[in-house]
Amino acid sequence: MQKQHELHRGKSKTVYATDHPDHVIMQFRDDATAFNGVKHALLDKKGETNNKINAFIMQKLAEAGVKTHFVERISETESLVKSLSMLPIECIVRNVAAGSLSKRLGIEEGTALKRPIFEFCYKSDALNDPLINDDHIVALGWASEEDVSALRELTFKVNEVLKPLFAKGNMTLVDYKLEFGRFQGELLLGDEFSPDGCRLWDTETGEKMDKDRFRRDQGNVIEHYIEVGKRIGVTF
Repeated sequence: MQKQHELHRGKSKTVYATDHPDHVIMQFRDDATAFNGVKHALLDKKGETNNKINAFIMQKLAEAGVKTHFVERISETESLVKSLSMLPIECIVRNVAAGSLSKRLGIEEGTALKRPIFEFCYKSDALNDPLINDDHIVALGWASEEDVSALRELTFKVNEVLKPLFAKGNMTLVDYKLEFGRFQGELLLGDEFSPDGCRLWDTETGEKMDKDRFRRDQGNVIEHYIEVGKRIGVTF
């Protein structure tokens, strides 16, 4: 598979075309961003760390029957993935109150929820990823009612797989966001799953082990990312 021209440069990843029309190369960079790109830094080994964690998680999800765009990790910072037509939607599951949920509703961070909360957001940095609902998605033509049901089902399936995986590593999966796209008409999980896109707390101490360490200037970001990976079985 030959790497060709750049297709898209996001805040922390770059996507390249290949000589195969169905596949692209996703490169994880060392860029760390927060608040929709307002805060930025370069963190040594971040790209390599997230690439390895993402590959491990995507393989676990595939084994559990969740179809993803991931094909294989091809270098320290790159993975080969299927080329998706991405939906402009973020799917979020919250198992514990934290982040924007706590701010919006005035709920103390760490409050246990009686059941997981599912949310849709419109993926737009310029608009700060506003909350949307099923009607917005269907009325604006982003996805069908059947797709909306499938997105919800798939996102909760990920919860069923990953909550116990992280729990075995003495971590609480507080919340996470997913993105999906179409490949030959089929909805697949795309983008990535890493500590950049979820909240993980040490179950015993409550210590944050995710991107909140960067957002809140708590330091030792990559050291904690690596610890997350080691606890679930990633080899570094």
